[in-house]
Amino acid sequence: MRRRGRLRWWIAVLWVVEVLCLPPRLDAADPRGAADCFYFAQITDTHWGARGTIGITRKAVAALNKIPVKLSFVVHTGDIFADTIRDEGVMREGLQAMRSLKAPVYYLPGNHDLLEGDREETELVFSKSFGPLQRVIEVNGVLCLFLCSEVSEEEGGKAAGKVQRKWIEDNIGKDEKRRVLVFLHRPPVADRLAARTREEWGEESHPQWEKLFQMRPQIQALVSGHLHRDELHWIGAVPVYVASSVAPFWNRQPSVRLYRYEAGRLSYWTIYL
Repeated sequence: MRRRGRLRWWIAVLWVVEVLCLPPRLDAADPRGAADCFYFAQITDTHWGARGTIGITRKAVAALNKIPVKLSFVVHTGDIFADTIRDEGVMREGLQAMRSLKAPVYYLPGNHDLLEGDREETELVFSKSFGPLQRVIEVNGVLCLFLCSEVSEEEGGKAAGKVQRKWIEDNIGKDEKRRVLVFLHRPPVADRLAARTREEWGEESHPQWEKLFQMRPQIQALVSGHLHRDELHWIGAVPVYVASSVAPFWNRQPSVRLYRYEAGRLSYWTIYL
């Protein structure tokens, strides 16, 4: 009887130690009970067709599948390909790498997906394989706008971005209380470190974007890729999140991001591969 009592005592001690040593759960109940709290992940700039990038994409999918929270969705914010969208072998292998992802995936085109001089054909190939260039979904009452930032030659010049801003405004609707997140490939900020930017997406366009944000205070954040670096910018009161890439160009360490949305704010974790 004494041995049984001691055994039970040690079992109880070990159970308490195990519980206390468990890592904190990301999906622990929100103390304020935020009804709109949810998680999503971002993968960007995979550049399929460049050496080794599809293999790294498989690692990215495996990492996302191990995240200990339920993902409402995964967004790929463009440059899926390295100018190889018409290569059927690359397309097939890349889609196979993404197929085991547990969460629903939404794709956006980047500048290496919709090719200058072959815009019409590459748009058709993209739409056939990944769905529409732009779409709108709602998650826990939050409107998520997936915007194509790649302007065509007809939309180029100083007027570029006008079509994109109008699309955002049209799709927000009249509900001033519903919060909005905007996802796109190319952030409307200047790339100061690389000293390369397109005029229509540099600081020259900030007054137009800031005017939009003032008119539409529902917009909480922009989430983008393209620059292959972790960056945070502000246009007026709206944060612009820039995620680093899966492709290891310029000796970058491949990574993906996990986001938590809660009460109008975004937090994120960078997951290195």
